[in-house]
Amino acid sequence: MPTRPARLSARAFARIAALLAMFTWAAQPALAQSVLRDAETEALLDDMAAPLAEAAGLDPSNLDIVLINDPTINAFVAGGQVVYIHSGLIDAADTANEVQGVIAHELGHITGGHINRYSEGAGNATNITILSMLLGAAAAAAGGGGEALTGIMMAGQRAALGNFLAFSRVQEASADAAGAKYLSEAGISGRGSLSFFNKLENQELRRGIPRNAETEFIRSHPLSSDRIFRLREDYMRDPAWDAPDDADLQQRFERVKAKLAGYLDPPDRTLLDYPESDQSVAARYARAYAYHKHAYMDKALAETTALIESDPANPYFLELKGQVLLESGQPEEALAPLRQATELTGNHPLIGAVFGHALIATENDANYEEAERVLRAAVARDRANPFAWYQLGIVYAARGDEARAMLASAEQQVLRRDYLSALRSAQAAEGRLPMETPDWIRAQDIVLQARAALEEARDR
Repeated sequence: MPTRPARLSARAFARIAALLAMFTWAAQPALAQSVLRDAETEALLDDMAAPLAEAAGLDPSNLDIVLINDPTINAFVAGGQVVYIHSGLIDAADTANEVQGVIAHELGHITGGHINRYSEGAGNATNITILSMLLGAAAAAAGGGGEALTGIMMAGQRAALGNFLAFSRVQEASADAAGAKYLSEAGISGRGSLSFFNKLENQELRRGIPRNAETEFIRSHPLSSDRIFRLREDYMRDPAWDAPDDADLQQRFERVKAKLAGYLDPPDRTLLDYPESDQSVAARYARAYAYHKHAYMDKALAETTALIESDPANPYFLELKGQVLLESGQPEEALAPLRQATELTGNHPLIGAVFGHALIATENDANYEEAERVLRAAVARDRANPFAWYQLGIVYAARGDEARAMLASAEQQVLRRDYLSALRSAQAAEGRLPMETPDWIRAQDIVLQARAALEEARDR
């Protein structure tokens, strides 16, 4: 983000955030989509995945569950111990147990080494396609002409595609089996997994996908009905089949699902799905976001007040109230709930970033020392937080520390993949920071990273 003046009106400053503080967006280097970050959602996904990771022989602290802002129903792994889940999958699921079934399946891909093997399979498919083009060129040179060339190339490409997708189907079956094993060892029922496959099967039926050999040949996944048939008996024989769903996880899941709906959906749709006649916690959560987006601040605050009255020590309800107050131009009033939310979560970096932002937005110089302390703690625990870096840069600039303000700008520019700006900011910081200090070394690291990224982009 570009640097901006340190002094802004409280109302203008609050509007700049525009909900980014509650749900932090970050560019994901390997993906075209955006990542949604929220303290409550991440805590829920981590708790849902932890017993499955242990059953898979993985350290839960090394496993990341990343929420992607994408309305389609999907989940995938793309290297390392990271599972990506689309927001559309959360919206489609009815229970936490269904999402756990998906996570278990994706862990099967990780432990099966399917990422590396997937790349190898893709390489083999490409090689076959290239070979078919060479054979086609030879046929054309021998007098086969353009039609022969086209026919041989198409046949070669179909062979390559079939080889590659058959390879993928084997991986999917393997991940299904591994996922069932992890659910069993974690004492979690496979009912949710089967229920979710039923949802996918209904999607297939609504889209009119025919069940014939040719269609099956080009599918990258087995049809859901086939997967259900193969797994049902294994799940039902498992001792965990009748295990009850975790009531606490389910309650938290319903809240997060409503929270995401309120944040991502148009307000009118949210208010239709969660009418005022529904006085549940989840419905109040969704409506609070919808009213906030509609700028009905009195209604949004009424919903957050009711939420806090139902659970006064819930840090996420307090975070929401602070956010609504901050965005309505009342940063002073936002400090108390945000400070309490930060303390209750042990200085969670995402909530701390919101609290730091509110401290700055008061335009009270006496709050800058606390803002710097809170924001430095936030980036120390989570460096991949461009919003926190941006706020910290504002604090440094306001206090006359131009070198660290530039370094903070470089940090958030790298996270946004604005490498040219990051290079300039890091070079400026490096020239002003004391040599051999940790910040000076970090500035050099960013310079090298930005240059490498720019050179790679030029070579493409």
